[in-house]
Amino acid sequence: MSGTDARRPRRDRSSEELVRSRRAGRRLALAAVFEADFGQRTAEAVLERHLAAEQDPEVAATARALVAGVTEHRDTIDARIGEVAPQYPVVSLARMDRALLRCGLCEVLHSPATPARVAIAEWVELARTYSGEPMRRLVNGVLGRVARDLNASRR
Repeated sequence: MSGTDARRPRRDRSSEELVRSRRAGRRLALAAVFEADFGQRTAEAVLERHLAAEQDPEVAATARALVAGVTEHRDTIDARIGEVAPQYPVVSLARMDRALLRCGLCEVLHSPATPARVAIAEWVELARTYSGEPMRRLVNGVLGRVARDLNASRR
């Protein structure tokens, strides 16, 4: 540990741990929504299987909230994708791309505790990792537009 790290207040470390936990929760939620799209198990069942070995309650809480939100609001989320990106019909998207957009939109629309810009940044990074640059741009555009529309409607 460097001298600067040793002097960092404990509060910063726990904040960093919280960010890591939420990031891990997003990855688990994405995996569950993706796997459920194959139709053999529900997203909740897939998630619980993944969480069986998870020790961090924040990871589990984040993942469960996202999966529950995607499951509950799937029709409205898909309709919103169709409104914002009509040239990318939800049914024709690759499963991973569909899961990325559904999870990202769920967090932007239904997780008021997470600032939209944070959710967008996290899902854009996940899109880059799991789907590549074109999907990163699409996720950024769709989530950004929905967040702007949401902010405009709140004013």
